[in-house]
Amino acid sequence: MHIDFHDETTSIQADYIDLLQRLLIFAAEKEVVASEAELSVIFVSNKEIQEINRNYRQQDKPTDVISFAMQENTDDEVEIFGDDLPLVLGDIVISVDKAKEQADEYGHSLERELGFLTVHGFLHLLGYDHMNKDDEAEMFQKQEHILGEFGIER
Repeated sequence: MHIDFHDETTSIQADYIDLLQRLLIFAAEKEVVASEAELSVIFVSNKEIQEINRNYRQQDKPTDVISFAMQENTDDEVEIFGDDLPLVLGDIVISVDKAKEQADEYGHSLERELGFLTVHGFLHLLGYDHMNKDDEAEMFQKQEHILGEFGIER
C-alpha cells in the first residue's frame, strides 16, 4: 500500500509517521485491502481542520479527524478503465492540536491518540461509519481490535 504523509504543522516527528505507516499497512492487511491501494494522511492545525469542517460538513468547529473517501460503497457495477491503476482510497485529515488535547484529556500518549485517529479515518475510507448504534459498535470494535493486535493500548 502506498501512503503519502503531509505535515502542514511541521510538528509530527518522523517516528510517529513511521509508526502510523506500519499501522495502516497492518490495518489494510486485516481488512484485506489491495496492496496497490493508495491514501494520504494530512496533519493540520485546529484552525485548518475547523475550516475544512465548516466547508465540507457545515460544522464551524475544530474536530479530530475527517476522511474523504474516493470510493463509494455501492452495489452498482463501476467500469474502470486501465485495470492496472491503483485503488485510491482517499484522504485522512488529522488535527494535531486536537490529537494532543484528546491525549491529555483521556490520559494516554499522543502515539495512541494518533494511532486511534488514523485507524478511525482509515475505516471511514473503507465505508464504515457510526451513524447508528449497530454501525458504531462494529466500527469501534474493529478499531480496538486493530489497535490491540498492533500493540497500541490505552
